[in-house]
Amino acid sequence: MTRRLLLLLPLAGFLVLGGFLYQGLSINPFERDSALMARAFPAFELTTLEDPGRVVDESLLEGQVTLVNVWGEWCPTCKQEMPQLLDLAERGVRLIGVDYKDTREKGREFLAEFGNPFEVNIFDPEGSLGFDLGVYGAPETFLVDADGVIRYHHTGYIKPADVRDVILPEVKRWHE
Repeated sequence: MTRRLLLLLPLAGFLVLGGFLYQGLSINPFERDSALMARAFPAFELTTLEDPGRVVDESLLEGQVTLVNVWGEWCPTCKQEMPQLLDLAERGVRLIGVDYKDTREKGREFLAEFGNPFEVNIFDPEGSLGFDLGVYGAPETFLVDADGVIRYHHTGYIKPADVRDVILPEVKRWHE
C-alpha cells in the first residue's frame, strides 16, 4: 500500500503543477491593472525629445487631466494607434508622450512621419520612467488627473472603438 502511494505522489504533483500552468495560460496580460492605480505619477526628471536642454518632471502633469502615452519608433502598434491619438488631440484631450527606449533621431523621425499629437514628449532612452510605471512594452497609456494621480491604465494599442467607448468617457469622468 505504501509503495503504491509513493508511486502516485509524483503523478499528483504533476497534475497540481499542470493545473497552475494551465490557469496561467488563460490570463490575458492586456487586462492587468496597473500597480500604480490611484497613486501619484512616479517622480522623474528627464529631458524632452524636442529639446535636449529642457528638463521636465512630474509637475508637468499637474493642473489638468492628461493622457500619458508610452511609445517608441521601434513599436509597430504605436504606428497603428497614432491616428487615434491625433483624433484625441483634435478633440482637446491633452497628451504627453514618453518616447521609450528609443534614440532622439528615431523618435523625431517617427513623429515627422506619423504626426505629433503630444504637447510634450518626455525622452526616456534608458526606460527608467517606463520601469517606474511598470511598463513591459509599448504602447501603454495612463490617464492622470489634475492632481497628478493615475486614474486609468490602457495596455496595448488604442483602437478607434476604445477612443469612443473607453478613453473619452474616462477623460470626461476625471474632468468633473
